[in-house]
Amino acid sequence: MHAELHVSMASELKKCLASRFRSLHQVKQCHCRLLRLGLHHETFLVNTLLCFSLNLRTTQYATVVFSQTPHPNIFLYNTLIRGLVSNEDFHDTVSLYASMRQRSTFAPENFTFPFVLKACARLKNTHLGLTLHSLVIKIGFESDVFVNTGLICFCSKNGFLSHARQVFDEILDKNVVSWTAIICGYVEFGYCEEVVGLFRGLLEMGLRPDNFTLVRVLYACSKVGDLASGRWIDGYMRESELCGNLFVATSLVDMYTKCGSMEEARRVFDRMEERDVVCWSALIQGYAANGMPKEALEVFFEMQRENVKPDCYAMVGFLSACARLGALELGNWARDLVDGDEFLCNPVLGIALIDFYAKCGSVAQAVEVFKRMRRKDCVVFNAVISGLAMCGHVGAAFGVFSQMGKVGMQPDGNTFVGLLCGCTHAGLVDDGRRYFSRMSCVSAVTPTIEHYGCMVDLLAHAGLLVEARDLIKSMPMKANAIVWGALLGGCRLHKDTQLAEHVLKQLIDLEPWNSGHYVLLSNIYSASRRWDEAEKIRSSLSQKGMQKLPGCSWVEVDGVVHEFRVGDTSHPLTLQIYEKLESLFKDLREAGYNPTTEFVLFDVEEEEKEYFLGCHSEKLAVAFALISTSAKYVIRVVKNLRVCGDCHEAMKLKFWMGISELYACLPQNMVEIQDSFAVFQIGEMTSLSNAPA
Repeated sequence: MHAELHVSMASELKKCLASRFRSLHQVKQCHCRLLRLGLHHETFLVNTLLCFSLNLRTTQYATVVFSQTPHPNIFLYNTLIRGLVSNEDFHDTVSLYASMRQRSTFAPENFTFPFVLKACARLKNTHLGLTLHSLVIKIGFESDVFVNTGLICFCSKNGFLSHARQVFDEILDKNVVSWTAIICGYVEFGYCEEVVGLFRGLLEMGLRPDNFTLVRVLYACSKVGDLASGRWIDGYMRESELCGNLFVATSLVDMYTKCGSMEEARRVFDRMEERDVVCWSALIQGYAANGMPKEALEVFFEMQRENVKPDCYAMVGFLSACARLGALELGNWARDLVDGDEFLCNPVLGIALIDFYAKCGSVAQAVEVFKRMRRKDCVVFNAVISGLAMCGHVGAAFGVFSQMGKVGMQPDGNTFVGLLCGCTHAGLVDDGRRYFSRMSCVSAVTPTIEHYGCMVDLLAHAGLLVEARDLIKSMPMKANAIVWGALLGGCRLHKDTQLAEHVLKQLIDLEPWNSGHYVLLSNIYSASRRWDEAEKIRSSLSQKGMQKLPGCSWVEVDGVVHEFRVGDTSHPLTLQIYEKLESLFKDLREAGYNPTTEFVLFDVEEEEKEYFLGCHSEKLAVAFALISTSAKYVIRVVKNLRVCGDCHEAMKLKFWMGISELYACLPQNMVEIQDSFAVFQIGEMTSLSNAPA
């Protein structure tokens, strides 16, 4: 009779498990029948009940069922430990294990250790984890691949990478899970260069990686910019038909975007059969981060047409692209796609919005977002400090920095980068020195190469070239291309050809492929009327197959972004644009304007130089905006390179003439010589005293 009840009850429990209407109520009904029929001692039935409860994430009820079992065996302990870990109840897992060791006479087994070790790893409980390792050796499970994999994960997450590698090397029969564990350990510690070698070792053993392994290896490639290895993994995946998984394909897109290969990222994206918002976001952010803002907007609109709702990261990418293009109207439209409170509650979105408004020159809106944000951490403060500094409101940036101290917020390295850049824009050398000194003395922030680069830029632009050079020599780290580039920019500004030649040699050693360094030296020679030497540099560029990055300006009119290049005749309104330019220059000449022909760095006649100046991309963008908008319309022009000095002077003169009102002409990063993003805005009155030439 007892056997029949056992079979009947087991059958009923299986029906519960198979039922489409799983609920805690059903679990309780089955539990009641077990108690009424006296079957609550049956290990198999109790274990089934535990599994059912844990699958429903009712860990508290499962613990009650377990506690009512008079003599639980290791089988039941393992079931509950595994269930608690699966439900991320790590503290109760450790407590249950401690109870097992105290109350029972049996030892843990190979199904116990991996889950308890996982709990220790998540809780950073190194004492228990190391005790478990000793027990593993004592009991004799040191050769068990599953136990050792748990040890590898524990050691990796608790700072014992060399120990984890030792455990891994001692595993005789390594499987995909153990390989993945050590790969994750190296990624966790930031040793991403070694990850590809481990992955090759996995393949050499004839193992087939799972999706999680591929995701982690691709992440490692993206972290170090290892495009060659990423391409090889992509080829392996296609050969092995491992590209079908959405997460793996998304990781592949992300890897290509982080390595700067947007063409390959788009190829992977286009061949995906299934796409979620994460994949769309990766592509949008990739285009935005790689200097292709128009493409980022196109992908965003494509995502809209597919009825995919943008997430936080898609919005960040879109706002970044709008900032790059100065597309304020478009950014405001996108802001309305998301609940307004989300921008104020989500720091990632809030920071993106502050950065967007600042780069579009709308400082008041950037500050307003900052004021209304619910939580202000250091990153939020840094965003508004950098935004104010970039737009020339250096005093306000200093004020926000003081506010940080009043609320007990500790500045970090990025805070001082923003302050030092502000000092550079305003030419405040003494303030820059003070903040640079304060970093380590007061705020306990160790200066990094970025801070030294800002200081070199500040000194170089102020004409203190010798001091800037000496600072580079005294740096505790080797100067990179950005630092030398900052000094080179100062040499160009102050026409120190001799020092510029020395700096260029350093830059060519660091970045022999960068055409910008050659172009800048050529410009220095041209400005000094050393035409032969300038031509020699440009000829070497042609011989090496290098091309100068073309200047490009964008202007937004009625939510549409228009692009212009020097001498552009591709726009439908080209005739009207050039007529407007001629009219403007006529008025400017009457007001005393003379083209600053030194900015045309070719050995040509003065009249030809004036022609080249007249059709610069920023002038074309302004002329188009003037014929396309009303008198009160705010015009924002964005350029991918520094604004031409003559264009800047012409805009200032237009401002004083009342033709238009110049807001500012500000590089985004004065340290970056060849790719400094510049924005100027016409239509909002403000001081020009801090605007660099």
